[in-house]
Amino acid sequence: MIKQLSLAVLFGLSSTASMAQLKNTDEIKTKMTIETRDTVAWVRGGVASLGINQAFLHNWAAGGEVLSLTINGTFSGYLNRIYHRHIWSNNLDMTYGLLYAFSNHFVPRKIDDRFDFTSKYGYQLDQKGKLFFSGLMNFRTQFSKGYDYNQPNWQSKPTSDALSPAYLTYALGLEYREGAKYSLFLSPIAARFIFADKLYTSMSPSGAFGIENGKTSRFELGAYFSGRYQTEINKKLLYRTRLDLYTNYLAKDVKDATGAVVKQDNPGNIDILWDNFFSYKLNKFMGVTIGLTAIYDNDLPYQDSYVDASTGNTIKKNEPGTGFGWWQIKQALSLGLEYRF
Repeated sequence: MIKQLSLAVLFGLSSTASMAQLKNTDEIKTKMTIETRDTVAWVRGGVASLGINQAFLHNWAAGGEVLSLTINGTFSGYLNRIYHRHIWSNNLDMTYGLLYAFSNHFVPRKIDDRFDFTSKYGYQLDQKGKLFFSGLMNFRTQFSKGYDYNQPNWQSKPTSDALSPAYLTYALGLEYREGAKYSLFLSPIAARFIFADKLYTSMSPSGAFGIENGKTSRFELGAYFSGRYQTEINKKLLYRTRLDLYTNYLAKDVKDATGAVVKQDNPGNIDILWDNFFSYKLNKFMGVTIGLTAIYDNDLPYQDSYVDASTGNTIKKNEPGTGFGWWQIKQALSLGLEYRF
């Protein structure tokens, strides 16, 4: 419990480390196109926030959770190196959140968990400095175990874990950049590796996370697109968005030992990740952040019911958002400490 709480606090405070030697001026950001061949600089920016909500009720006529604590931390930042015709760009997004409630004996329940790191190297091709030949690496996973809290005895049925699943993508392609404001990267050949513990892939005849039953990894080869855009709408409001698309050339139906199809798949099933991040600065130390992420992955179907192991009955899940079907939706709002750099 202390370890998990420390994770959430750590992300909210991680950006306070000194970065005085890095340049963060509008002039340098504009020159991310390298229109001047002599440009040599580091460029960085980002937001770190820590939100804490606490409530206590006693003999409260309206009812409610008698004692609760919610804590969540968010970090979204980038660090780029410009060296003449070369650009090395790095983006890191981390989130972690926990809920503690008296009715649950303060057993922590995870409300947010994400680690997403992208590193990209580009070499300028055209004289205007906007087209690059680039190589990209993206690593995406989580920090701790995940559960379906709707199920009885959920403590004994984790659905995921640290590095399970983990997605590692390598891609080569062309990138179009417009300063630090936006970039469009397209790769016709991108390798993706999916990793997970055998514990989770053995839970279903069709496996889990796209990995076959009992195995611990999967290799995919396909096309990859990644678009990023960020802007300061005004001095207080910052907006960032990202759209990733991936199609697996090797996708095919999964069959069991009898030859029956247990999962349908083909290259037309495009994996989608759409990420949105808003940050509004209230004052020097306080701010509001809103995150909205939508993911579609044919390897992660949605089941609106589960079988009760004690009775054998099929029970419909009682949760909001069932109309989204296979889409994975995550929305989080945080009010608390904020630091921009």
